[in-house]
Amino acid sequence: MSKAKYLVTGGAGYVGGVVAAHLLEDGHAVTVLDDLSTGFAESVPAGAEFIEGRVHEAARWLDDSYDAVLHFAAFSQVGESMQQPEKYYANNMAGSEALLAAMRDAGVRRLVFSSTAAVYGEPAVTPITESAPTVPSNPYGFSKFAVDQMIAADARAYGLAACSLRYFNVAGAYGAQGELHDPESHLIPLVLQVALGRRESISVYGDDYPTPDGTCVRDYIHVADLAEAHLLALGALTPGEHLICNLGNGNGFSVREVVETVRKVTGHPIPEVAAARRPGDPAVLVASSEAARKRLGWVPSRPDLADIVADAWEFARRRAQEDV
Repeated sequence: MSKAKYLVTGGAGYVGGVVAAHLLEDGHAVTVLDDLSTGFAESVPAGAEFIEGRVHEAARWLDDSYDAVLHFAAFSQVGESMQQPEKYYANNMAGSEALLAAMRDAGVRRLVFSSTAAVYGEPAVTPITESAPTVPSNPYGFSKFAVDQMIAADARAYGLAACSLRYFNVAGAYGAQGELHDPESHLIPLVLQVALGRRESISVYGDDYPTPDGTCVRDYIHVADLAEAHLLALGALTPGEHLICNLGNGNGFSVREVVETVRKVTGHPIPEVAAARRPGDPAVLVASSEAARKRLGWVPSRPDLADIVADAWEFARRRAQEDV
């Protein structure tokens, strides 16, 4: 791939920051646009230009010197979206609409979008393929599905070359970059907080799901594998096409299996506390990534859950030492 200039919206977040780092390592010029509402300035990789601003205002900075946009700027908490749906419509949907308009005006016609498995809702069949019904069970998933539809319409009407990558559960760390959320809501970093002595136990939300051990099953993908898929997607963009690819390992792990893996990796006991189900949580989300393999040539190189947890643990310990 020739060297290019990219705008990374939400590049101060977990996934956006790791993707920005991969782009820089590949020799590209990167500008990160992030309002720091959920991201952290320290997550912007060295070498990237940083603009603190909202994606709604992307037209202020986007011009025809950019070869493509990688769009990560979104709120992503399922529970919060159930309580404040309007926040997700105003940010995820309206922000993306403004970004697409800015891209049209600037003549930037290539886009990779950070979508989500939440667009599928409660799937009838697993592993989930891209042809599965899209019936989001929460406003977060609905907002991402709506953006997918906007992108598809822009591709048809204006020749946008686009790819939506529907993530399953992202975890792990890449060098000095790892998962930072405030508040934290993702399972692996929460369990690691127990191992670090920062919380007494891990809450298991629901133990009566129709799964082997009664807890939710999710497909975990290493953040570095995810980042590599974005670079491959940039090389697969076709004018007028909106390509959709799931990204996952194709293996499901229950909440209890994740907790047990953390116990083994860290050597720490992890007390569990039973809690009620969270509204909008599907029982099983496991991906088929055949489309990504065929269209992008993507094969995850870090599929083992223990390796994913080990990288996250190393990052968490390093952060804890820095905070002392």
